[in-house]
Amino acid sequence: MANSIDSSNWSIDISRRRLPLVRHSRFNHCLAIGSLLMIGLSDVGIGACQDTAVDDRQEAAAEATADKAAPIFVDGQAQVVPAFRDSSEWIRHDLFVETEFDSDGDGKLDRMHVSVVRQAQTETEGLKVPVIYETSPYFCGVSSGSADFMWDPKHELGATPPKRTSPPEIEAKINRPTISRGHIRTWVPRGFAVVHSCSPGTGLSQGCPTVGGINEALAPKAVIDWLNGRARGFTTIDGDELVTAYWCTGKVGMTGTSYNGTLPIAAATTGVEGLEAIIPDAPNTSYYHYYRANGLVRHPGGYMGEDIDVLYDFIHSGNVDFRGYCNRVVREEEHLKFMDRETGDLNEFWAGRDYHNQLDNFRAAALMAHGFNDWNVMPSHTVRIYLALKERGVTVQNYFHQGGHGGPPPMEMMNKWFTRFLYGVENGVEKDPQSWVVRENDDRESPTPYTAYPHPDAAPVALHPQSGGNQLGALGLNTPKSAKETLIDDVNLSGATLAAAAESPNRLLYATPPLKSPVHISGIPRLTIRASSSKPAVNLSVWLVALPYTNSNNINDDIITRGWADLQNHQSLRESQPLEPGKFYEMTFELEPDDQIIPAGQQIGLMIFSSDRDFTLWPEPGTELTVDLEGVKLELPIVGGQAALDFDE
Repeated sequence: MANSIDSSNWSIDISRRRLPLVRHSRFNHCLAIGSLLMIGLSDVGIGACQDTAVDDRQEAAAEATADKAAPIFVDGQAQVVPAFRDSSEWIRHDLFVETEFDSDGDGKLDRMHVSVVRQAQTETEGLKVPVIYETSPYFCGVSSGSADFMWDPKHELGATPPKRTSPPEIEAKINRPTISRGHIRTWVPRGFAVVHSCSPGTGLSQGCPTVGGINEALAPKAVIDWLNGRARGFTTIDGDELVTAYWCTGKVGMTGTSYNGTLPIAAATTGVEGLEAIIPDAPNTSYYHYYRANGLVRHPGGYMGEDIDVLYDFIHSGNVDFRGYCNRVVREEEHLKFMDRETGDLNEFWAGRDYHNQLDNFRAAALMAHGFNDWNVMPSHTVRIYLALKERGVTVQNYFHQGGHGGPPPMEMMNKWFTRFLYGVENGVEKDPQSWVVRENDDRESPTPYTAYPHPDAAPVALHPQSGGNQLGALGLNTPKSAKETLIDDVNLSGATLAAAAESPNRLLYATPPLKSPVHISGIPRLTIRASSSKPAVNLSVWLVALPYTNSNNINDDIITRGWADLQNHQSLRESQPLEPGKFYEMTFELEPDDQIIPAGQQIGLMIFSSDRDFTLWPEPGTELTVDLEGVKLELPIVGGQAALDFDE
C-alpha cells in the first residue's frame, strides 16, 4: 500500500548504540527484542532468541548499518524512542505560512503564525516524520468572557434585543517560538513532530476572525500545504526569507477539543492532500445548531447570552491596526446583520457555517469524541457528522462518554489511529467497531465496543401521554384519549425545579410505570407535538428525565436528554410564522442523541414546559402553552424495540 512503511529500517537507540530491527535476520530479531526488553516493552516474545548462534559477520554488518534513530511500533502503536526522549534536544522554531486569502483587506495574502517542535534527528540524520497538528483561536489571548458583555436574554420573543456592550480589546499574548505546549511531550518522543498555529486574526496571525467563515478552513489547509511543499513559509511576518518543511513526510493528523476540535473538521472539508486523520473532541459542527434550536434562539449551556458576535469578541486578539476593519466588516456587517436574534430562523449566513453542508471533499479518517451530557457543544454536533461520513464511505469511528464537555478517546485509541494513518502501520484499527461507548460508571479508558451508533438493535418505540401532566400523567404505549392540558410559562423556575415538583401549573410531566428491567436508549429521540400559545410566540422546551428526579450530582441520574423548538417554525426552519393565539400547530423535531441505560425501578419521564432559563430567552411570565395530548408522540430509540420496554400499563 502507498502509505505502508518498510519495517527493515526501524531502529532503537539504546545508550547511544543504535540497533536495527530487521525482519529477515534471526540475529537482528533477537537484538531488537533484547533492546525492547531493556526499555520496558516486555510483551515481545523472546523464545526464538534462546541458545541462538551468532555469526560475527552478521553482527559487524548490523552495526555498520545501524546509525540512525527511527520510530518503534509495538502492538500497532508508536512507542517512546529513547533517542527522541530528551526535550532539551528538540528543535523549536516558528514561522509564518502564506494563505490563499486576504481577510483583513490590506491587499496582501494573510500569513498564519505557526510553531514547530521536532526531533533533533530531523536536522542531524535526515529523519522525516509525520505531524500532529492543532490550531486554535485561543492560543494567543482571549477576552474575560464576563456576563457583562453577553446579550441580555430578558425580553419578549421576537422583540429587538437590548444593545450589547463589547468587551475591552484583548491584549494579545505573543508566544514565540512555541505557540502551545499541548501534545508535545506525548507525540514528539513517539516519532511525530508537533505543529501549532493561531487562527486568522488571533495573536500574530494576520486576517480577521470570522467564527466559521471560509478562512477558518483555508488557514489550516495552508499550513498542511506548507508541510507538503505546496505553500510558502517565511521566517518573519512581512519578510521574504523562505522556510521549508524538508523534515516532514507530508502526513498530517489533527486533533483538539471544542473550537480546537471544530477546526480539524473545517480543514478536512477542503479535501487538502496530506491530512490523513483527525480526532476532533466535542467539535462544534454547526454554529446554527450551537446558537439556535429548531428555529428558537437558544444559548449554549453555561454561557447564557452568548451569540456568534460574542464569540468573535472573545477571540479577536490579532493586530490592533486591523481590528477596526475586522469589527466593521465581520462583526457589524456580517454577524449583527444576519445572525437574527429576533426570529432564530435558519438563513444563508448560518447555512454557510454548517460543516454538514461541506462534506463532499472530506477524505480524512475521523475518530470523533463527545460526551452525551455535553450541554455546551451538544452531542448532535458529532453524531450528525459521523452519520454523514459513514454514509459517504469515509473511514469514521466515534468514542462517546457519559460526561460533559470535552474528553478525548483513550491514548491507545488515539495512538493506533495516528500510527495507522500517518505511519501506515497495518494495525487493523480501521476494522475495529465503529462505536465505543463508556457505559455508566465505567472508567473512560474502558469503553464498550458496538458495531455502530445508534446500536444496531435499537428501534423507535412510540410513547403517548395521558391526562394529569400538572401532577404526573401516564406515559405509555396506548393512544391517548382526547384531552388538552395547559401550562403557564415562568422563566424564574428552573427545569430541575419543575422536574422535581410533585405538582406544578408551569409544566406537564408524564412518566412510564417503573421499569421491570433496564432499558437501553440508543439514538435520536423524536417528538411530535400539537400545541397552541396565548401569544404570537412561545418558547418550547422538552426534557426526558429519569424519575424520581433527585437533583443528584451524578450526571446520569436525572436528565436523559433535552430539546428545544419554536412553534413558529412548524413548517420550515427558514421562516417563522407568528402564531394565532388559541390555534393549534403540529411540529416534529429531534431531541439530543443519547446512549444510556435506565436502571430497573426508575421511570422514563417526558416533561414539556416553555422557557428554560439555562438555555432560552427570558420573556415575562404568563404565556399559556396548551398541548393537545392526541397530537403528542415520543419516539424513543430502544435497544430491542418495544419488547425490551418492560413495564405494566
